[in-house]
Amino acid sequence: MKLSKALLLCCCFCFSAVQAQYDPTQLFLTDFYDTNGNLYRSASGQPGPQYWQNEADYQVEASFDVKTHVLDGEVVITYTNNSPDDLQMLWLQLDQNKVDADAKAVRMTSPNKAADATKGYVIQNLTLARNTTFKPVAYKIYGTRLQLRLSTPVKSGETVRIAVDYRFTQQKKGGRSGILSTKNGEVFEFSYWYPRMSVYDDYYGWNTLPFIGGGEMYLDYGTIDYKLSVPANQVVVGSGVLVNKGEILNRRTLRRLKRASHSDKTVMIRKPTELDEPVTKKTSGMVTWHFRMENTRDVAWAMSAAYVWDAAKIELPDGQTALAQSVYPKQSIAKKGWPRSTQMLKKTVEFFSDFVMPYPYKVATSVAGAVGGMEFPGLAFNHWSVGEDGMFLLVSHEIGHTWFPMIVGSDERRNPFMDEGFNTFIDIYAEEAFNNGEFAPKRDGEYAPNGGNPADEIIQVIAETQGGPTIMTAADNMPYKYVHPLDYFKTAFGLVLLREVILGPERFDYAFQHYAETWAYKHPRPEDFFRSMANASGEDLVWFWNGWFYHNWQLDQEIVEVKQAADQSEGSVDITVKNNKKMAMPILVKVEEHNGDIHEFKVPVDVWRYGKTASFTVPVSSAVKTVTLDPNHQLPDVNRGNNTWKG
Repeated sequence: MKLSKALLLCCCFCFSAVQAQYDPTQLFLTDFYDTNGNLYRSASGQPGPQYWQNEADYQVEASFDVKTHVLDGEVVITYTNNSPDDLQMLWLQLDQNKVDADAKAVRMTSPNKAADATKGYVIQNLTLARNTTFKPVAYKIYGTRLQLRLSTPVKSGETVRIAVDYRFTQQKKGGRSGILSTKNGEVFEFSYWYPRMSVYDDYYGWNTLPFIGGGEMYLDYGTIDYKLSVPANQVVVGSGVLVNKGEILNRRTLRRLKRASHSDKTVMIRKPTELDEPVTKKTSGMVTWHFRMENTRDVAWAMSAAYVWDAAKIELPDGQTALAQSVYPKQSIAKKGWPRSTQMLKKTVEFFSDFVMPYPYKVATSVAGAVGGMEFPGLAFNHWSVGEDGMFLLVSHEIGHTWFPMIVGSDERRNPFMDEGFNTFIDIYAEEAFNNGEFAPKRDGEYAPNGGNPADEIIQVIAETQGGPTIMTAADNMPYKYVHPLDYFKTAFGLVLLREVILGPERFDYAFQHYAETWAYKHPRPEDFFRSMANASGEDLVWFWNGWFYHNWQLDQEIVEVKQAADQSEGSVDITVKNNKKMAMPILVKVEEHNGDIHEFKVPVDVWRYGKTASFTVPVSSAVKTVTLDPNHQLPDVNRGNNTWKG
């Protein structure tokens, strides 16, 4: 039957209205989780008694030609199979191949693009050793994935070594790497720069999602020891500790670094006037910089002859210290952001150490270059041209990722909200704390311009995503325009609601820190976070995970009746509130009496378990002047026009 356009619109509106009706049985679910707790992952949200994860240690030696932009590398991966399974195959990630003609990211848009030998990895040799002898092993490359096909499986508990000789040409615009040209030389940023093991876990087995560009990293932990041979005029910074600084750095550089390690103020390690002077003992030829990082899932590095270098001391809990350092070209100074980078870095690391858990590494580094903003363990790429407000936003967010997901090792390709959203949430408080709120409140993109109220702004995000992706949607399954609004903004605001409105700061902070400490250097899934927060806070939060994370349900609380006895001596008023949409929240109420008395209180969200209306009684001593719901606009109520009653 053919419907008229008007009738069709009417039918759609009616259906939408029916769908939007509140039903407590859809929100407050009895059976929410798909799986019960098991020996690997407890129902309490903690790792189970037989939780396991595999280990990947790396030894990398690489050299870089500044003229051809070719990196030559040799990596030996020591891989330990701690799983209960025998592994018939091994999978490696070759994320440099994202630009290769055979990569899915390319084939989705240019399916018949010709191969280009200057893009992606060139694997020159690949061998495997079970004892001491390396032998050739069969392998296949599928875009950004490499499969080792084993004639004999890697037994449970067995350790093997994989040796790969490789090279690639550094791209000028490589997404998470890049090259920036400056008056004093090129700036090179290197990420995803060596073949890395894919994760084999208890949930998916091999995690072989290709690198398309949206989803980032999911990696096992280990020790990464790497040596970089580059021209002597380069300044090199990398994740971890510079092991051989006493061997390669000249006296002046070492003296300044030592002073910086004891200074709360920023110390210049290489001044803008010293760019013609190397920081190394050698003045020509090649120098090998040796870095090492333990208990990490990745490393990145950068270098330039044009780098200005400064540093300062980080104060950590229990009297521990670390070094905050920044490197940037001279042309970055004009924007005024980079001269403050190290202090911003220092204060951010100190704040996160108090809010979540102490920073575990010896160095934190902020790197200027072509990359707009990208995180790695203990090191962040931040855009070279940024002002002071943008500088703090970049520094605090990117180095903040050291906690999520570099320490608490979630799967960024499937669950980006567990790093982007959690990190953005903490950034809100970090911006309030830095220099008495100099850059607060934190704002994120088009939905949160300066001066707007986040609760009002999130309404737009939820409205635009009705029937669309949710926070639980994987990054590469989501239209890019929704990644930031959902994974960053909605997740962060949801945690603010959980902390400020639903649980309160004390209960939330205890539960959040418990989750972070429990899953440090492990692989939590969303259910582990949800269960952990509920168990540690003692609160049933299924309704919140369900409505806010798994759905984009809207909220509309309405005052439907305010009834006060004719005889004011009875001293009370009855208030009835209705829930018009599918989401629920605690009821935040302000009652103002004619005698000037004001009552502000919260009705727990549990009142909505019984139906779409809720009634409660408030003691008063005079006639009621006004009743207001959510007087401070903390909740994303889509219709504030029905939130006020006047007597």
